[in-house]
Amino acid sequence: MRRILIEHARSRNRLKRGGATQREPLVEIAIGPSIDLSEIIAVHEVLEEFERVMPDKAELVKLRYFAGLDEVTAAEMLGISRATASRWWTFSRAWLFQKLSERIREEQL
Repeated sequence: MRRILIEHARSRNRLKRGGATQREPLVEIAIGPSIDLSEIIAVHEVLEEFERVMPDKAELVKLRYFAGLDEVTAAEMLGISRATASRWWTFSRAWLFQKLSERIREEQL
């Protein structure tokens, strides 16, 4: 699912596909809020870096962010306790937030 979302976001941002233009949806999708494609790409790139450093915690992030699993289900899939999943999720969110914030500051300069 992650690869599908990333490739969709990348293709939508290409100039050939009108990546520089502002898109307006014709119909609101009732499933959920609209997804910011640039956000998905940024999270993917930072997550790749996180995966090189801490692959076990990165797997939890993939399950929670891209697959949409709750904490208990993701913990069961990884074979860890819910408390460990909670600690990993808190740490991972802080790490990713810091890296994404740094990336945004660099882009603004």
